[in-house]
Amino acid sequence: MNNKKALIILCLLLSAFTTKAQQIQRFNPDTIRTIVIDSAVNIVSHRLRVQDFIDAVVSDTSFYKAFQNMKRYAFTAENRIYTYDKKNKVNGKIYRKIRHDIVDGKRQTTYLINQDTGAVKKKNGKYELYTVEMFDYIFMNAYNSDFTSGVGSSGVGKGKNAGYKAKLKALVFTPGRRISGIPFISGKTEIFGPELRQYYNYEFARGTYMDSIPVYRFKVIRKPSTADDDTMIKEMTTIFDMNTFQILGRYIDMKFSNMFVDFNVQMNIELNRFNGGELLPTKITYQGNWDIPFHKEERASFLIVQKDYAPRPPEGGAK
Repeated sequence: MNNKKALIILCLLLSAFTTKAQQIQRFNPDTIRTIVIDSAVNIVSHRLRVQDFIDAVVSDTSFYKAFQNMKRYAFTAENRIYTYDKKNKVNGKIYRKIRHDIVDGKRQTTYLINQDTGAVKKKNGKYELYTVEMFDYIFMNAYNSDFTSGVGSSGVGKGKNAGYKAKLKALVFTPGRRISGIPFISGKTEIFGPELRQYYNYEFARGTYMDSIPVYRFKVIRKPSTADDDTMIKEMTTIFDMNTFQILGRYIDMKFSNMFVDFNVQMNIELNRFNGGELLPTKITYQGNWDIPFHKEERASFLIVQKDYAPRPPEGGAK
C-alpha cells in the first residue's frame, strides 16, 4: 500500500467519530439532554475524587460489553443516515427498520423497512460514504444489524486495516488512553496524561437519567484559553450510575485541523437496563464532517434507536 493510499484510509477511519466551524446542528447528539441535572456536585462531600472518575473511564469494560450483549436478545433497530452537500442540505437518506429475532437458537433478521434515496450509492452498489462502512464496523457488526445490509461491507473486520479499526474502537469505548499508530492524532488521545491534562477542566453534576436513575455527570472540557491545535477531544461527558458507578452514557466532541486532515464530529451513545439490569444500547447519534486531500469531503448524520428488547428464548424454543 503506497503512502498516499495509507494516509487516505487512516483519515477515513478517523472520520467515523471525529469541520471547521461550530457544532453542526443535526441530531444534536448530547447525553446531557437525556438527564435532568439537579445540581453541581462537591465530589469531596460524596467521598469521591477526580481520579475515581478518571480510573472508571479508562478501565471500564461494561460500556462496550453492552453492545456484545445484544447477541442474546431479540429487538427492533431503526437506523437513519442523512448525507449532506457543501451547503449542508440533505442529498441522501438511508432508512432501515429491522426486527431481530432468535428462533431455534438462530438469529432471524426481517427488514420491515429498507429505503435508500438520493446520492448514497455508487454504480457498483457500494455506499458512497466510507463513514457508513466504518461506523458499521465499530458499532453494528456485534449483532449484524448493519446499515449496509451486507453490500460493500465484506471483509470490514479483516485485512490490512483491521488493526486501525481496532484502534478507533478503543478510542470510542476506552477513551483517555494513548492510541498509538494513528498519524498526527495519537499524542492527543491521552487526555488524562501529564502532557494533556493541563488543557482540560473537570465539571461534576448530579441528576436523573431516563426519568428514574440517579446519576453523576463527569465532564472533561477543553479550557477556553487552550489553542485549538493543542487538543483533539474538545469535550467528553460521561454519565455514571450513582449506585453502581457503571457508565450509562457518553458524549464526545472531537475537532482537529491541519494540512492533512480536517474533521469535526460529535457523537453520543446511551445505554439502559433490561432483563434484571443488563446494560444494552438504546440510542447512538453521530454528526460529522471530514475533509482530507485527494478525496471527496464527507458530511453525514446518523440516528440509531434500539428498542423492544426480549431475552433469547431457551434452546429449541420459539421466540
